[in-house]
Amino acid sequence: MTYHFKMTDREKFINICDLTTKLVGLHQGALSEKTRKQEYQTPRMVASLIAILEKEIHYKIIAKVLNRDRSLIYHYEKKHKHNYSSIPKYRDMFNLVYNSFKKIDTSKKVFKTREDLMSCLKLAGIKSVVKPQVKVKIKSGNALFTLNTNYFDFSNNINIINKSLKDYDYKTNIITL
Repeated sequence: MTYHFKMTDREKFINICDLTTKLVGLHQGALSEKTRKQEYQTPRMVASLIAILEKEIHYKIIAKVLNRDRSLIYHYEKKHKHNYSSIPKYRDMFNLVYNSFKKIDTSKKVFKTREDLMSCLKLAGIKSVVKPQVKVKIKSGNALFTLNTNYFDFSNNINIINKSLKDYDYKTNIITL
């Protein structure tokens, strides 16, 4: 059985949508409304493209959050180059949201090596066991570390990971054996 902690792709996309609506002056959740008005359509396209290009969020997740059909998200992706090059309003909005997103996204640190990640977690006090009942895969940047733990230490280890990596961009994947 696998569990994911930290932010899911759905939550990441919702954050992109919230950033987009805030920057263009719409209310939170406006992108999922059933309207084809241009004031909603353009931000919806922009948020979708940023999610695809920067976070590689799957089309099905984007479509579900936007309350749209997945094929529409493919259409947004196909039209992006044309819209960016020929529609100034789209281009300006895309640049505004993209630059704000990148500024927020790049402010989080990542680990360059597995050893750096492992060292940080060991210094924070995680406990590894020889005969694991649970494995916690932690990925930050290019660094990947698998922590072998048991049921008894699991909750404490997760708390240590979340606390010690709060300023880092990371993802955990929990696998029960």
